[in-house]
Amino acid sequence: QVRLVESGGGLVQVGGSLRLSCAASGSIFRINTMGWYRQAPGKQRELVADITSGGSTNYASAVKGRFTISRDNARNTVELQMNSLSSEDTAVYYCNALLLGTHYWGQGTQVTVSS
Repeated sequence: QVRLVESGGGLVQVGGSLRLSCAASGSIFRINTMGWYRQAPGKQRELVADITSGGSTNYASAVKGRFTISRDNARNTVELQMNSLSSEDTAVYYCNALLLGTHYWGQGTQVTVSS
């Protein structure tokens, strides 16, 4: 019902920046919250940031002040601007959409921060 396609991952040095984008298609008019999660090797998937259709945002404490989530309801996209990246931000980042109580996921995009 909802298809999510991420882009923008890659390799960056410590202190650098990356911008992730996610395009949604399908039953998008029912999507309330969209967000980004990440999963590092050997760790559980965790919330990075999310944003409601009204623009309310929520950030994990580890990224607050460094990452910014934004959403364009007209284009059905959500983006994550990541600044001051550290090696601890290395993970696969997944776009997420919450639709009528069901979570939908993108395929994931790798972010690697090298020192």
